[in-house]
Amino acid sequence: MAGARQPGRGSEDKVIPKTMEAVLLTGHGGFETLEFRTDYPVPSPQAGEVLIRVAAAGVNNTDINTRTAWYSKGVASGSNSGGTAGFVSADDADASWSGTALAFPRIQGADVCGHIAAVGEGVDPARIGERVLVRNMLRSYVDYRPYECWTLGSECDGGFAQFAVAPSRETHAVRCDWSDAELASIPCAYSTAENMLHRAGVGAERVVVTGASGGVGSAAVQLARRRGATVIALAAPAKAAEVRALGADRVIDRDADLGAELGPESVDVVIDIVGGDDWPHLLDILRRGGRYAVAGAIAGPIARIDLRTLYLKDLTLFGCTFQEDEVFENLVSYIEAGSIRPVVAATYPLKDIVRAQTDFLAKKHTGKLVLIPGREQPE
Repeated sequence: MAGARQPGRGSEDKVIPKTMEAVLLTGHGGFETLEFRTDYPVPSPQAGEVLIRVAAAGVNNTDINTRTAWYSKGVASGSNSGGTAGFVSADDADASWSGTALAFPRIQGADVCGHIAAVGEGVDPARIGERVLVRNMLRSYVDYRPYECWTLGSECDGGFAQFAVAPSRETHAVRCDWSDAELASIPCAYSTAENMLHRAGVGAERVVVTGASGGVGSAAVQLARRRGATVIALAAPAKAAEVRALGADRVIDRDADLGAELGPESVDVVIDIVGGDDWPHLLDILRRGGRYAVAGAIAGPIARIDLRTLYLKDLTLFGCTFQEDEVFENLVSYIEAGSIRPVVAATYPLKDIVRAQTDFLAKKHTGKLVLIPGREQPE
């Protein structure tokens, strides 16, 4: 590992091997594109980077969407419909969230929790041994230009491996008593949710959260409640009790008539990750001057809008991907203050990634599913 400062059997008390366990994405498509390896080279941190021994990595929609090429404009259906086999209609040229073709093989995994094992040039070696989280929307590689970023596990290798590299300045030490799996639940889902709330300026007001039992939705429920909001969550009836336990004041069947349940112009903000055919009803329940924030379209990316609803009600719509620095910094402070706590539905060995993604697509869980590198049996 030339150029990297690393511990021997002292700082982290572990020798860094030359090869590691990793899951390679070999192309766009179905589960056949996920290749589990035990002999993949351990990466070396370059100047300004750290090498992280990955302890846990969460499973997210963006991992599956990238694998299946759902981000391609050639796909018009919901993301789950191609989760197993991919999308024949997709165009590889625009199949990443950034619109730029991916380079293969790629190690996916937007969530990285672990310990710093070595540092590159210019990084204080005292960081070795720190327990850390990596900001998943990386700005270092695009020189901190506004509205530009790389997603960890998409434009660069991520956490579905025993080791990962990341910019030191975007790798945050975290001090808490959480498990590794709990910490690994935070980066993608919670930063997505916090970013929507941040962009929409959510405070002590009435907020609707769609997809409230999933990773982003459950995060949004907790984070909106933390801001003093009255939270109305949309979820399957079987998950209502679990969503209430997260902090929702009211849980409504995701298939219900929102106009009948809530009344027109009855809420201040909608936090949406679902989209799909029912999308126009979300604008109907917003009050005049209300705000709508979106960061996903699980039920389908194509929606029909009546522009009269938009302008006659003076609504504001926020598309939310890019994150200002304070979004992730705020999350770290919330963790350390004990003001949020994720729900981990299940953990899996890294080699069982297909089983984990299959369970993820089934949507029978509440909270997060997490992969653990280098472990034979799930907890």
